[in-house]
Amino acid sequence: MGAASGWVRDMWDERVDGLPRIPVGDWIDNAFDWVKDNLDAFFDEVADLLRDAVTGIADLLNSPAPLVLAFVFALLALAVRDWKVAAGTLVGMALIISMDQWENAMDTLALIVVATFVALVIAIPLGILAARSDRFSRVIRPIMDLMQTMPAFVWLVPVVTLFSIGVPAGLVATIIFALPPGVRLTELGIRQVDAEVVEAGHAFGATPRQILREVQLPLALPTVMAGVNQVIMLALSMAVIAGLVGGGGLGSEVTSSISRLDIGLGFEAGISVVILAIFLDRVTASAGQRGPRRGLLRGLRARVSRPARPKSAGRADTTAAATEQQNVPAGTG
Repeated sequence: MGAASGWVRDMWDERVDGLPRIPVGDWIDNAFDWVKDNLDAFFDEVADLLRDAVTGIADLLNSPAPLVLAFVFALLALAVRDWKVAAGTLVGMALIISMDQWENAMDTLALIVVATFVALVIAIPLGILAARSDRFSRVIRPIMDLMQTMPAFVWLVPVVTLFSIGVPAGLVATIIFALPPGVRLTELGIRQVDAEVVEAGHAFGATPRQILREVQLPLALPTVMAGVNQVIMLALSMAVIAGLVGGGGLGSEVTSSISRLDIGLGFEAGISVVILAIFLDRVTASAGQRGPRRGLLRGLRARVSRPARPKSAGRADTTAAATEQQNVPAGTG
């Protein structure tokens, strides 16, 4: 009680334009000091886990020859989209190789893969809970607003305090910045499912879990995939900013170009980021599309799922047509 009265007295004594000064910054500093003092070992373990995950994926991406992996990316674009995106992917990846930015690009891609995976593992369940509970949605909405509207550079300060300079700090900042669209669009997609369809599922005796898995999520998939696309794009933008805290990859190249005023290096790293962004955007955007079947995988899936027409049915149709033609009176038609 005495401490609280002391805080109130200090706030009243340090007035700003007639209003008591609220030391929000001091409270946040004290909270982070307590977390650092009591949970330092936990954050060290998390940092090691995240560093190992990013390093492992980066080593995997850098192990084959760059041109081989560029062809693999082009084939992936061809499988999910079309030959135009595949050709653009191949040309873009070849340009990254020619600018000697391939290893940095793969390091950035590894960070994006881990950040997107962690963000989606957190975001999609939160979005499902928000769609099923209005109370939870009201609670989580201002948190998502804070995470999404806070300037990106601000998130670098607390993560460096907890994880120090390096890849884990950049990865955690990327996850925080990229997570909100996954929550919002998952909730939006499920809420937009027609209520009559859900009621029909209940009428057939489906459990809430079955309705979610077999009705709501499939119908909400395009909106959920739009959220995945936005998570990836925000992760890529934040991964570049994370170079300021040792995030590595293309972000470090951009940071080096700023510190040395190296315009050429900055444009090379920036063009590489643009190529990665276009490739990831086109591939992920086509994954949740409805409408015309595009890409080799979709064409094969449509051909396999199309029911085969029995040969006997074809012969029966031909016989029926011939019989009908014979029964037409002469001089008609």
